[in-house]
Amino acid sequence: MSWGPRPTRLCFLSSLRDCRAGEKVRFLGCVAGYCTASGRLRVEHEYPRGEGRGNGNGNGASVDINLLLERIQPECTRVGEWVNVVGYVVESPATGTAGTAGTGTPPGASASVQALLVWPTGPLDLGRYERSLHDMLAGG
Repeated sequence: MSWGPRPTRLCFLSSLRDCRAGEKVRFLGCVAGYCTASGRLRVEHEYPRGEGRGNGNGNGASVDINLLLERIQPECTRVGEWVNVVGYVVESPATGTAGTAGTGTPPGASASVQALLVWPTGPLDLGRYERSLHDMLAGG
């Protein structure tokens, strides 16, 4: 029996909707909005292409950063900034299910995550990242 922290699953933001509540994940997303009242970021990543904005598939996530407010870097809340997120998938407040949008989950968000860490990606070749992660997840 392991007494250490749960391992983190590296995944695409679009696959968060398939995760169970309590699963620890790491993903990349672009900040699409920040609500200071709720302490939530809305992050998006249209991958695979054509499954994001505008067609209702919701390749976005609501990220609760309240635990990080005292130490989060300001650029992590700036719209258009790409960020890394490590956290736990949490149940949607309205439906009681993980990975389903509801009250408290912004429009376009397919999942809710309680953030443990959020940091800017810095310079990013998005296409290379997508290919590398796709290949890794496919086992190649």
